[in-house]
Amino acid sequence: MAMDERKRRVLSAIVSLYAADGEPVGSNLLRQYFDMAVSSATLRNEMAALTKLGLLEQPHTSAGRVPSIAGYRYYIDNLMGSDGKRLALTAREKKVIDEAFENFDYDPERLAKAAAKELAKLTGFTAIATTPKSEDVKVAYYSVLQVGRNSAAVLSVSSVGGVATRVAVTKESIDPAKLAQVAKLINRSLCFVAKDDAGEELRGTLWDALGEDKNLWPVVTAALRLLAGAGRGKVFVGGEQNLLSYPEMEPNLHGCLDLLNRHDELGRLIAPKNDRPMVLLGDDMPGYRMPGVAIVARRYLAGGGLTGAIALMGPSRMNYEKVIPTLDYFAAKLCQALTGTGKEA
Repeated sequence: MAMDERKRRVLSAIVSLYAADGEPVGSNLLRQYFDMAVSSATLRNEMAALTKLGLLEQPHTSAGRVPSIAGYRYYIDNLMGSDGKRLALTAREKKVIDEAFENFDYDPERLAKAAAKELAKLTGFTAIATTPKSEDVKVAYYSVLQVGRNSAAVLSVSSVGGVATRVAVTKESIDPAKLAQVAKLINRSLCFVAKDDAGEELRGTLWDALGEDKNLWPVVTAALRLLAGAGRGKVFVGGEQNLLSYPEMEPNLHGCLDLLNRHDELGRLIAPKNDRPMVLLGDDMPGYRMPGVAIVARRYLAGGGLTGAIALMGPSRMNYEKVIPTLDYFAAKLCQALTGTGKEA
């Protein structure tokens, strides 16, 4: 059975109507969506045909229809934007996002965390953002500051602008002059050093270089740990509570929360392979079978060939024609913030 133009229109209409209120769509509501020239009987026949094709489902015997996973996939791949209209946000919607980004800290981790929180607030779904990940990232600069009698904060700035801190605690009180000398030693020895080169030999060299100032070894250890963590992508989640807003998410709530807490797995899952939006539906999530759940992800460029991802998790009935351009715009803003450019190129 072929997909003619009317079947395409009926499927698109059901996707739109079901996204609006989450209620199965019947022929009478569908007739109002179109015009009086299409009879309810004709629409029922088309809905039955789409159900036979596996693109619609009938939750209950006397209820209307809802899109199936296959129906959503067909809609996303073949029908979305097929009317010639470019998926885009309004000027007002862009302004709201622009104003939010003006108040963000442009450190990659703080930026990703803030972006996830803002995206969740704007869409009503659960948002995920990852920082760029690369084993080639190095530490470009260390700053060491005494914060207590026996403690010092070690701050690192990575070669891609990431900022991280660790607090070191010593057994004896810290001599500020000696701490300044250790800070110079750390910058001289660990800046732009590859992680693989920061092994036992380098640790031994640093230990010997401390001489009688072994009390400050925890400061050096903190710097080494910051080097080991440089470029290790992090995952930030915002709006987990939004999952409770959609009754159809309840059967999969445990699976969603489990996935959201497995950051390494989640980061790999939402990392698109190219610059096109990626839509994962139900069985598309390895190790998780969650019918009715969707994840839409978009890659962003962070400079130097590094990329991160921004994504939304919610019900499969989410409004993709609004979700996708929202993710596109967030990706462009993240790119702009991290590279200083106005486009992803």
